[in-house]
Order: sequence, then C-alpha cells, then structure tokens
Amino acid sequence: MNLSREERALYNPAFTALLCTRAVQGHEQQYNTPCPLPVAVVAGIMALQPAIRAVLPSTLNSGMMKWLDTNDAVRVAMTRNAASLAAVVRPGVLFALQTRTLRATEEGLTLALGPTTKGIKGATDQTIAIQQAAQFLGRWLPSTGSLSTVLTLLGVKP
Repeated sequence: MNLSREERALYNPAFTALLCTRAVQGHEQQYNTPCPLPVAVVAGIMALQPAIRAVLPSTLNSGMMKWLDTNDAVRVAMTRNAASLAAVVRPGVLFALQTRTLRATEEGLTLALGPTTKGIKGATDQTIAIQQAAQFLGRWLPSTGSLSTVLTLLGVKP
C-alpha cells in the first residue's frame, strides 16, 4: 500500500496512540471511569475520517440516532473504512500501553499518569482537529447506551 507522506504521519503508531489517549482522557473526564477498549479504538477510527469529523455534533447532548439519521454518510464511511482504520489504530493502542501512556485494567483503559491539564497541541490544524475529535468521541460515544448498540448503529460489528 502506497501512503502519502501525510497519511504516513497520521497513521503511525505514535499518533494513533495519541488519539486513543485523547479518547481515554475524554472518557475519564466525562465518566470518571476507565474507558472501554472499543470506545478508544472507535473514537480513533472516527476521528481519522475527515467526513465524520466535519459533521460531529457540537455538544454532548446530541443523540446519536438522530445524528446518524441526519448524517447517512457516517454509517457508509464506517462500514467502508472501519476495518482498515482499525488495523491502523490497534498498533497505536499497543504503543500507548508499551510506553506506559495508557494502562489496561479489567474495567478498561486508564491514563497511566493520571489526568493531564495540558491542552491539545499539534503540528497542523488537521492534527489538532483529529485529537479534539477523538477526545470528544471518548466522551460522547458511551452516552448513547450500551457499546454494542453504539457499534451496531455505526454499522460496525460488535
């Protein structure tokens, strides 16, 4: 597979580890509990897709079913891209665990060093937007209910 320079930068394990860490950070911020592994992975997958980032709701109060009804392209994008992007995001989770950025517990993933107050930074507006989306999704995805319902609504096999 020939990837552009930009794709290589976005799909490297260090950056996808950062995305998963942002999702875990968002989840811990919202729920004060460990983040389920699928939430971190799905948040990374969704955050990497410009078409999905462009239509994310602006508040956590937005219902996922209504959002998906309004944005049919999200389900199409997830069905088309989830498997290949999961293959990119999963090594990021492993990298985050190996570098002790994240810790795995029976309940899910936690920030190994605790909550951070550092803001989201990046080399480009795009990398900042991707991180912000991952953090938002870590907070928002579980708000719909059961994780298997969320994955089914997104067109991803639970």
